[in-house]
Amino acid sequence: MATATLTIHDHSRDSAGFTYVYPVVSRRAGGVSIGINLNPNNACNWACIYCQVPNLVRGAAPAIDLTQLENELRSFLNQSIRGDWLEQHAHGLPVQDIAFSGNGEPTSAREFPSAIAIVAGLKQQFDLKSNLKVRLITNGSLMQQQQVQQAISAMAAINGEVWFKVDRATSAGMAQINQVNDNIEAVKRRLLQCAALCPTWVQTCWFALDGLPPSEAELSAYLQFLEQIKDHIAGVHFYGIARPSMQPDAVRLSALSMAEMEQYAEAIRKLGIVVNVSP
Repeated sequence: MATATLTIHDHSRDSAGFTYVYPVVSRRAGGVSIGINLNPNNACNWACIYCQVPNLVRGAAPAIDLTQLENELRSFLNQSIRGDWLEQHAHGLPVQDIAFSGNGEPTSAREFPSAIAIVAGLKQQFDLKSNLKVRLITNGSLMQQQQVQQAISAMAAINGEVWFKVDRATSAGMAQINQVNDNIEAVKRRLLQCAALCPTWVQTCWFALDGLPPSEAELSAYLQFLEQIKDHIAGVHFYGIARPSMQPDAVRLSALSMAEMEQYAEAIRKLGIVVNVSP
């Protein structure tokens, strides 16, 4: 197990010495998040320029050893829920969630539905059924797949919620920031599919690129998108850069000030949407 103290600035995937399970202190979760990394091969179908994953490659998750995953998660729950790991390594902060995040797109794993079932079983075994969130942090690109939809429905039954990435609302913006060819109507369609199955938050990362904040055109398109889907989402997680990018464009990125972030957040709130800001 890890011996270092966790901080919001280090989301190392090997902090507990496991392959699939890693604890982090999460700004947005408000405590310790037990991460599940279904992409230990550092493969993702997106390549966001702010991504903190080193040696990121394009691709899907590898085959997942479900027995190992279950053993790792059970071991860490024993250490953190029944033991003193949190006091020793996380300032006594509480465990707030079990989160499918990691080093790539979690839903690209064929075993994703089975991994949800493992979490459901261990939540029951550790009597965590009602008071611990299960979160999926996703780019939503595979939401049309039946097995992904079934897994997300299963999440809803175990106090689950989805954090659905929407960083930009124009095709040019998505191409620049996420390095994918997509359009906002397709994103909206997938997001509404997701929100119909499980409570869903939009998560958005904003920052300065080459010293410039997102353009007025990007802001306008983003607010228009939120206006269209606001009745279907729980709110927006609006966050900045707390950890350095490990991608080639890292030197072009810089954090926006809290005042700038709050100014954008206030524009979202005026739409009647709950906003959580993490600069």
